[in-house]
Amino acid sequence: MTPDASSESAPRRSRTVPSPRPLRRMTARGRNEAHRVASPLELFFDLCFVVAIAQAGVQLVHSVAEAHAAEGILNYAMVFFAIWWAWMNFTWFASAYDNDDALYRVVTLIQIAGVLVLAAGVSKAFEDHDFLLVLLGYVIMRMALTVQWLRAARNADGAERRMALRYAGGVVVCQIGWVGLVLLPESARPWLFLVMAIAEMCVPLLAEREFNTVWHPHHISERYGLFTIIVLGETIAAATIAVKVGVDENDALGELLPIASGGLLIIFAAWWIYFVVPIHGHLSSSRKAFLWGYGHYVIFASAAAIGAGLEVAVEQAVGKAHISTPAASAAVTLPTALFLLTVWALHARHYKVGTAQQLVLPVTALAVALCTFLGDWAVLAAGVVTALAVAVGVTLTARMAAREEREEAVAGASAT
Repeated sequence: MTPDASSESAPRRSRTVPSPRPLRRMTARGRNEAHRVASPLELFFDLCFVVAIAQAGVQLVHSVAEAHAAEGILNYAMVFFAIWWAWMNFTWFASAYDNDDALYRVVTLIQIAGVLVLAAGVSKAFEDHDFLLVLLGYVIMRMALTVQWLRAARNADGAERRMALRYAGGVVVCQIGWVGLVLLPESARPWLFLVMAIAEMCVPLLAEREFNTVWHPHHISERYGLFTIIVLGETIAAATIAVKVGVDENDALGELLPIASGGLLIIFAAWWIYFVVPIHGHLSSSRKAFLWGYGHYVIFASAAAIGAGLEVAVEQAVGKAHISTPAASAAVTLPTALFLLTVWALHARHYKVGTAQQLVLPVTALAVALCTFLGDWAVLAAGVVTALAVAVGVTLTARMAAREEREEAVAGASAT
């Protein structure tokens, strides 16, 4: 959905949602509704979506480890788009229209079933270029959301009703286009993906020309933050299992300890850097929230790819991967650098004051990328660099806070 500050002018109908009933009117929730947090259904929704992300990560590991990185990255980008786009559309819709009745819950569970179908088809999409199950799962998710939009349209009027109907119609039309993934020759599929991805992302722009959905900034920032935590958690789990298997099967603790230590530092620093800023303030006052929401495709995809890269590095260290050490290192350092740069561009820079604070993350991203060429110590070096970035950021913030306190004390003394 398209977030926009102008949605504050839209009608607000704040309410406390009672226990679920079979049917309840689906009307817009209040943008300033108090105590709005993620629901248990939304948390369950996120956890099930990470199943599909984990499957995509596993296949990316196999592709990169077998020296098919370009093909693997393309398939990963395509599958991850389907996962992310369905998750994001549900998240913005729920922020505006979640009425938590029984029908809403059932339709949301159908979307969860769709992502599980998609997850079941990931391996065939990577290995056999057969996207039938991926397409089927995606269509299930998207058509379920169409039902939700039609419900919203039924209880709206005027511009709001037209917006909901445009969403429903746009989603249906796009599903017809995606059928080309199983009908067109393999060489044409990347181009179809590009065209259809752009078409999907244009639906919110066209649907909300007259009326902007009333999403909740605190709720949206929490939902994105929780999904980031879950993705980073899956990254830690995948990397831990890879290290454990490497130690158990190859007795290679000495070779794997630098990778494990560096990977842990990278993930800890990624969490710290993402959550150090109160992003809901930016969302509640800026039209750039649209770019922020879309840009999380890169943040989520790169965060998940870090875990896949750590698995590749482990496999290379124990002799299972058919790639060079720099190539294995790049599988970790490049997605880490991309994560840092994207978080800075879309997220953190809005709360950085002064040139020094603004340069920390871009310079760190460059330094992490350069760590690729440090051989067996590349991952550990990248972890140390990201940890130092956190330390530098904390120091600069503390110094600025101390300076502001001194200035306020001087001003207060002067006033008296």
